Order: sequence, then structure tokens, then C-alpha cells
Amino acid sequence: MFDGSSVLITGGTGSFGRRFAAMVLGEYDPERCIIFSRDELKQYQMQREAPFAGDSRLRFFLGDVRDRQRLLRAFQGVDYVVHAAALKQVPACEYNPFEAVRTNVLGAQNIIDAALDRGVKRVIALSTDKACNPVNLYGATKLCSDKLFVAGNSYAGSSPTRFAVVRYGNVVGSRGSVIPRFLEQREGGRLTVTHPEMTRFWITLEQGTRFVLNSLCRMGGGEVFVPRIPSMKLVDLARAIGPDCELDIVGVRPGEKLHEVMISQADGRHTLDMGKFYVITPEFSWWTDNGKWTQEAGRRVEEGFRYRSDENELWMSTEELYGAIRSPTGLA
Repeated sequence: MFDGSSVLITGGTGSFGRRFAAMVLGEYDPERCIIFSRDELKQYQMQREAPFAGDSRLRFFLGDVRDRQRLLRAFQGVDYVVHAAALKQVPACEYNPFEAVRTNVLGAQNIIDAALDRGVKRVIALSTDKACNPVNLYGATKLCSDKLFVAGNSYAGSSPTRFAVVRYGNVVGSRGSVIPRFLEQREGGRLTVTHPEMTRFWITLEQGTRFVLNSLCRMGGGEVFVPRIPSMKLVDLARAIGPDCELDIVGVRPGEKLHEVMISQADGRHTLDMGKFYVITPEFSWWTDNGKWTQEAGRRVEEGFRYRSDENELWMSTEELYGAIRSPTGLA
């Protein structure tokens, strides 16, 4: 699918973008893999790092998803777009709400418009568990973004462009995640934990990147893909990283949930269980899977189903956590 094609990654200098670019360049032979981001220093550094240094297929494009004209220029001749650019720090979004809306919501609309105008074949957007039943502005903007991308298929008309979304939980060791913070605090002998019962979904960078790649290949347009991934209590995570450290319980911060949800009960009415992942199908009259998902052994989830981190069947063990942190893909 990617051989001889042009792939563009927005937010391509981030943890996900780097890993996705390395995967595409290492396993396929695209004509171009374009990194679209607004930080020239990170682009400069990425050009000189393994495995990217000297790869003529890799291109760098300075720009911001807020700038529709720049996106129109960047999407010229592009076949596939992976939209990973976002403002994602919860406190920063709470204190800078207009900026979060401009990037996460209006930026999503710009991606959709530019993709339709340039005839991009497929666009897949990265979402978050915080977009389901949101309680903070970041989650609200990502829910809005998700709905824009699903509804974007309504605007396609005769255009070949199709849109889908991938939603997953916390990425082990990504920039801004709790694990690097715990590793730093461990040196001082004290770790800060918000609540002893708080749980989160966890996925490794490799798993998340692979799931996005596979979803891009599977999508028909309109789906929200949700992987089956393990949960872990924050307090257990802290004890695994700093077994000899004291734990300070600091309380749930503004905009945080005690437990995250990736599929609500309302979404459950439209959810298919595919075994290793779920597919939330859209509530639009144009939606038809033509038997695509049912032929792949998908089944409707039971009435009242929801996918919540504290009710999960899968739990991450300490050994699995250590393996993820020490992974050669550079997760932490």
C-alpha cells in the first residue's frame, strides 16, 4: 500500500511521528515520507539522527495545522495523511483554551478541507481516551476533532478521500507522560501519586504505531478504532518504578478523571468486537460496512457495554512494564 506512495505525518517530530516514519521507511518503499511540523529545531535534529540521516525519501515541511493554505501546499500529491499534531497537555489546554481550540479543532477542519481539495486517499487521525466523556478542555477538543473526521466522509461526495480515527490510552514513556517524571523523582526518593485508586490504559509506542498503521490499511471511512490494551493503577506503576521510594498522595488534579473510558455506553451500541480491537461505527445514513467487519468475525458487543480502565480484563504486569521501558525503540 505504501510502496511508491507519498505519506505525510502532521506533528511528525514527536514521539509517535518519529516512530511511524521509521516504520514506514524501514518496512516499505514510499516515494516520499513528509514530516509536517512547526519546530525547525526538531526537524533539524531529526534529519541528522538514525535511522533518518541520509534517507532521500524523507522530506521536511515547516508549517502549522492552523494554516489551511500551508496545508494545501503540503498535501499536493500526497496519498496518505496521519494526523498526530495536537496540543495535548491537560493543564496547558485548561489555561490556554483558545489556543487548544485553534490547533485541535480548527486544525482538524483544515486537515479535512485540504485533504478533500487535494484528493488525498486516506486520512487517519490520532485521538485519546480523554475524548470519551470528556471532563477537560483537551478531551473536549479531541472529541470534537473525532466527530469532525468521522463526519468528513459526508463531505467527500465523489472524492476518493476517506477519514477514520484511532483512539488509545497513555503511551509508555512518551514525552510528557508520567513514567519519565517518576524516573526523575526516583532519584530524590519520593514519587507523587494523585490518587491510590486511579487507573489508566497503557500502550507502548511500538504497539500504538503498529495499530495506527494497520488501521490505516483496514479503514473504509468513518470508523473509530480502539485497541484492546491493558490497564494499570498509577500507584502500582509508581511502586514498580521506585520500589524503595516514599509515595506522596497529592490528590486528583483539575481536569483529571479517576478512571479513563475509551468506549462509552452510548458508543457501545455501535461497537463491534474484532478480538484484538474494537470498531465504533458511525451513526450516519451513508455508513455501510458492506459486510466488511462482520466478515472479519466482528460481533456486536453486549447491551450496556463500556470500555473503562478500572473494569478492564487486561492488566499490565510489572514485568511487562519493565519490558516496555527498556525497549530498544526508545520508549523511555
